[in-house]
Amino acid sequence: MKARYLNDIVVATDDERIQTHVRSFGGKVVMTSPDHKSGTDRCYEALVKNSGEFDYVVNIQGDEPFIQPEQIDELAAILNGDIQLGTLVKPIDDPEVLFNENVPKAILNNKNDVLYFSRQTIPFLRGVPENEWLLRHRYYKHIGIYAYRADILAAITRLEVSPLEKAEALEQLRWLENGFSIRAVVTRYESHGVDTPDDLTTVTKKFLS
Repeated sequence: MKARYLNDIVVATDDERIQTHVRSFGGKVVMTSPDHKSGTDRCYEALVKNSGEFDYVVNIQGDEPFIQPEQIDELAAILNGDIQLGTLVKPIDDPEVLFNENVPKAILNNKNDVLYFSRQTIPFLRGVPENEWLLRHRYYKHIGIYAYRADILAAITRLEVSPLEKAEALEQLRWLENGFSIRAVVTRYESHGVDTPDDLTTVTKKFLS
């Protein structure tokens, strides 16, 4: 199944091997600078180099190889012109995920705007044993797919690295710290990010064994 809401799909890379592979199956690819420190910066360069007018850019990251077309559609469906930035979250039901610092968590307000992201388990439930936290509160893990309104994408690429971003090593905190809003879509679809060698081992066992 293909995502319904995407008008164009472009692979942005700085690796000629990836460029060659994408072209081998007829895909579109844009070569970008090897000096980018984030996928957001790479997306903006790809947007500038790509012909055409686009209201939003959806960043489907290479370290999220299991993103489903349905998840892309869920995110794209909220992009009504007022949304500055969007992303996905999924309820956590596994204690190992809840307390894994490699899995960013998100706290949402009652409009599903993100209040904060953290590698720590947030919120802290005072006076409640950790083995009961999932029974007492709805926790969300962040899934690394982003939607940027085109003008907001241009603006956030000009921001300096922020203190919260440095503290947590989470780029999206720079946007929150500078007053931009991020709307979260709660998805029921699972995703398995591959950020560490342990992640690669886990998904290899799960999907290739």
